[in-house]
Amino acid sequence: MDISPERLKLLASLDALLEQGNVTKAAQRLHISQPALSAQLGRLRTLFDDALLVPAKQGRGMVLTHRAEAIKAPLHQALERLKQLLEAPPDFVPEQAQRTFVLIMNDNAASMLAGPLLALAQQAKARGVRLAFLNLPKSRVGEALERGEADIAIGTPPDSGEWLISRRLLRDEFCVACRRGLVSGAVDLNTYLSLPHAMVSGDGGNFASAVDTALAKLGLRRDVAISVQNYGVIPTILMSSDCLCTLPKRFLASFGMHLELHPMPFSLPEFALSAFWHTRSSHDPGHMWLREQLFSIA
Repeated sequence: MDISPERLKLLASLDALLEQGNVTKAAQRLHISQPALSAQLGRLRTLFDDALLVPAKQGRGMVLTHRAEAIKAPLHQALERLKQLLEAPPDFVPEQAQRTFVLIMNDNAASMLAGPLLALAQQAKARGVRLAFLNLPKSRVGEALERGEADIAIGTPPDSGEWLISRRLLRDEFCVACRRGLVSGAVDLNTYLSLPHAMVSGDGGNFASAVDTALAKLGLRRDVAISVQNYGVIPTILMSSDCLCTLPKRFLASFGMHLELHPMPFSLPEFALSAFWHTRSSHDPGHMWLREQLFSIA
């Protein structure tokens, strides 16, 4: 059967008729006139090829036919489900929620956000909330958000995803790190250029980054001895070598007991991370809760 807007209106009227068993009371409930509802009942009888309601032999009101009795409960349930679709989604209650949130970010961002985010979830007694952190290639981020494979991405703008919303999450400055005792005093420009460097290449295998671009504008060049894909291995490399590394201060500060941190000897643009999510998630209560936690951390 074709469900047109007119037929949906008739089904709503039928629900009232079957509940009330009386045309006058059903018309009052629907806020329409009795003749208008009687006309709708006529169309319903044609639609179902059944009388649906017949006059009661004793007293006022009408009696439901066998067909009407059979469809009364399923019709009411179906209309209630449709009403629920139009209602605002229920509030997200962390201590009652059962949900897994998938976040895309590299290990640099995860080192700054994963622990504090889990701590906030535990403080909210969100025992049913689970967090999954993925490190996807930049080319896959927009697609993963669009397909619902992930809830939010933290980083720089993905290669695709015109329906994504972005908001700046945090800003940081770069600094220079090395093993303790490698240099005496501050790391000046001469020291910076004389020592080998370790760097992180998200795509893998690259030996140049925005640092080298900034140096090239000054007519200078550094010596990159090792390029890795993961931030997490950098502290180990620095502690066992004579390399310097230029990374966001907030990441390196976690290893301050094992490394020396020095100000940059030349100017670099600030480091920034943004959060990205698909527009369809903007008004989802659970997603809104997740964003609130992330931005409170940042």
